Amino acid sequence: MKERRKAERLKEDNEVTITVISDEKKLTKEKILCSFSEDISIYGTKIKSDIFLPVDTLIMMDFALKTLKKQMTAIGKVKWIKVIIEDTYYEAGVELVNTPSEAIQKIQDYIFWKQKNTNPGNKIL
Repeated sequence: MKERRKAERLKEDNEVTITVISDEKKLTKEKILCSFSEDISIYGTKIKSDIFLPVDTLIMMDFALKTLKKQMTAIGKVKWIKVIIEDTYYEAGVELVNTPSEAIQKIQDYIFWKQKNTNPGNKIL
């Protein structure tokens, strides 16, 4: 199957704090603490959460990039959602939107840095 991604992604779990910023669906505005990002790229990421986020939900994500011990904030829009365990655990594809160029540059620098310093447990796809 041909890869359709526009950019390289880093297969690594990082903690992410999510705040819902669109209120079309009357979702909570509280921060969601038990989330993780995976497969991060300059265009988006996959997140894992215990909260169902409908498609088109606009969220703010505060990433804790564990290797660099840096914090980064990005805005994203949920593009797809997958139920892993009903009413308990979900995965969502999030496209980065309206994200400052500095945040995109941090992601790109982080991915390139990890490529040069790859450990056997971290894969770049």
